[in-house]
Amino acid sequence: MKRFLLALILLFCLFVPTSALAQSYYFSLDKETVHAYWNDDGTLAVAYEFVFSNQPSGHPIEYVDVGLPNNSFSSSEITAEVNGHPLSFVSTSEYQGRGTGVAVGLGDRAIPPGGTGTVRVFVPALDGVLHPDTLEDDYASAVFAPTWFDGQYVTGTTDFTVTFHLPPGVEPEEPRWHSAPQGFSQSPLTALDSQGRITYTWRNPQANAYTEYEFGASFPSDYVPASAVSKPTIWEQLNINPEAVRGMLCTGSFFLGILLIIILSVRSTQKRKMKYLPPKIRVEGHGIKRGLTAIEAAVLLEKPVDKILTMILFSLLQKGAAEVLSREPLKLKFSDPLPDKLRAYEEQFIEAFQSESDKARKTKLQDLMIDLIDSVGEKMKGFSHKETTTYYQKIIKQAWNQVESAETPEVKSERFNSHMGWTMLDSDFEDRTQETFRRGPVYVPLWWHRYDPAFGRSASTTTSPRPSAGSSGGKGAALPNLPGGTFAASMVNGIQNFSSDVVGNVTGFTNRITQKTNPVPKSSSSGGWSSGSGGSSCACACACAGCACACAGGGR
Repeated sequence: MKRFLLALILLFCLFVPTSALAQSYYFSLDKETVHAYWNDDGTLAVAYEFVFSNQPSGHPIEYVDVGLPNNSFSSSEITAEVNGHPLSFVSTSEYQGRGTGVAVGLGDRAIPPGGTGTVRVFVPALDGVLHPDTLEDDYASAVFAPTWFDGQYVTGTTDFTVTFHLPPGVEPEEPRWHSAPQGFSQSPLTALDSQGRITYTWRNPQANAYTEYEFGASFPSDYVPASAVSKPTIWEQLNINPEAVRGMLCTGSFFLGILLIIILSVRSTQKRKMKYLPPKIRVEGHGIKRGLTAIEAAVLLEKPVDKILTMILFSLLQKGAAEVLSREPLKLKFSDPLPDKLRAYEEQFIEAFQSESDKARKTKLQDLMIDLIDSVGEKMKGFSHKETTTYYQKIIKQAWNQVESAETPEVKSERFNSHMGWTMLDSDFEDRTQETFRRGPVYVPLWWHRYDPAFGRSASTTTSPRPSAGSSGGKGAALPNLPGGTFAASMVNGIQNFSSDVVGNVTGFTNRITQKTNPVPKSSSSGGWSSGSGGSSCACACACAGCACACAGGGR
């Protein structure tokens, strides 16, 4: 009898493949529900619910790997349960996924082959998950990719739901969501949770458990501590894993060339954010479009938006519609009633500065620029972009030639005042102004007191007869003058202060305009990097409004 049993065992070992004896994980994730709580202290709390169906041929599910964005968490504070029973084993050392994360041990409640189970995991606090928004310099970007599993262990589809809970106090009109992954609605379901917090919910009942799905939202950064909005490292900005770079360096100059291409690509992307002119304006027609104002010509020449807004301010100062009460911080006062026949962009400028909040003012100034770009586009229909830009570049050159060729300080000051809208379009306006007026007196224009709040209190200010030429004053009128260096410094410093105070981050300010007037063509895919080893993957690829993301990957 013993010989018969031994022979039977030998036959079984010979004819049954060894792979059938060695089970591996093989399951379906029927449902995954994720709640991401963006807290007012800048941390992220994550609540996962996984519904597993273990396949009959699968190994008992003894552990669930949960990838986390970084290692700024305490594993002792993480709680877990399976089918309502608390679990006590949460370990970082047993984690077998890529990147950082924890392994949740199911112990004697492992999900057997053919069985089902619901696993819940709660991570109460993750730091370093908020970054500056690339579209608004006073917004925080919250981007999160929930954990996912290695495709070799997973079968079937997953009913996938992700809900963002924004920080307490965020008003409904303030936040915005980012583009959603394919298969999810681009406009999430919005609601309020039990705490009155705004929620965004994305769902895809036909998702899968092995794909990285990235979700994002942005909200004003003043709802969290300033220290919680961390600037991304150069590697995060480039979406590169530093460990991968070290490996590339070891393989030779070929990979260094790839890295250089990536860096140049990022710089090119930053430059493109400043290119707000719609392609339709560049479509060549015939002839020159004359009659544009200096400000409209600035749009056609695609000058920086902070310079264009500064030009609008000076236009209002010259017309007597505005007065600078304070430069730091910038405070403006507008005449009542306003002068007749103001241009649309001048009226929008006034409306923007009458806003109560800086955020509302920036938004209205961005809308002003979008409307102005559209208006110039309409005026350029049928005309040659190339011929027209050449025409206005000549006007700029001629304006400076008239100022610099003046033989007396009086005439030079008069011409500078009358041609200032065009001279400001010169890329070297600041340097040429300082060089032109560094010696001799400058007879300031009649509107100067509306521009310089300190004017009239300087002991060096004098008055001299005004020349009769020009249209901004009567013959024989007396005008005050300033030393040339003082005048030039006041012009240059005032322009720089206006730009930094009103626009702030010029790239971020312009990028929102560019998205409306000259958006980047949508790409069907995006790249990223992965790190670590094991049965899961983690890839941060933040092609959205944030500079970096909180990504996670794990599972077995």
